[in-house]
Amino acid sequence: MPHDEAADAVADGSADAAPARHSEVVDVHLVLRRGGDVLLARRAGTGYADGLWHAPSGHVEDGEDVRAAMVREAYEEIGVAFAPEDLRVALVMQHRGPGGPPRTGWFFEAVHGKGGEPYNREPHKCSELAWHPLAALPEDMVAYSRAGFEAYRRGERFVLHWHEDDDPVGHDPAVPDRAVPLPMTGVRPAGG
Repeated sequence: MPHDEAADAVADGSADAAPARHSEVVDVHLVLRRGGDVLLARRAGTGYADGLWHAPSGHVEDGEDVRAAMVREAYEEIGVAFAPEDLRVALVMQHRGPGGPPRTGWFFEAVHGKGGEPYNREPHKCSELAWHPLAALPEDMVAYSRAGFEAYRRGERFVLHWHEDDDPVGHDPAVPDRAVPLPMTGVRPAGG
């Protein structure tokens, strides 16, 4: 194990303490497909982006993996009981909201019909559910959710979405596209 001189300097007080480790909230977002349509939920009563469309979503809880979080959130929000194998990774996006800290969002795709019919299980947080064409998403969406869906539609799988501090939380076509697709490796699994 290599010797860490910086750690020694902090331990004996000869240097300032090292900066805190970076940490981020991890979100999960559901891309529920019914043919060419996706299910969106209109936020209400949360104090964040109320009135805007968003994917069924939530935060990963301590000790939970992202797939288990998506299964839990889908059931809590729309009453769909997915099995873990019903989900496919659609997109991973690091996002920073206006004036906020960065967070990482995992978007999972699932097909309508698995796990039951969706319905609004959280009317205190969601005023309605509706299907929208993926190719013609509503304008009144949370900006990073819309950016994630648009990147998914284009086949991008890793994206940065970094708001400027004065950007709106909601999608605004007048604001430059903040999504930056990250290139993926060209390495393919070895044939067997």
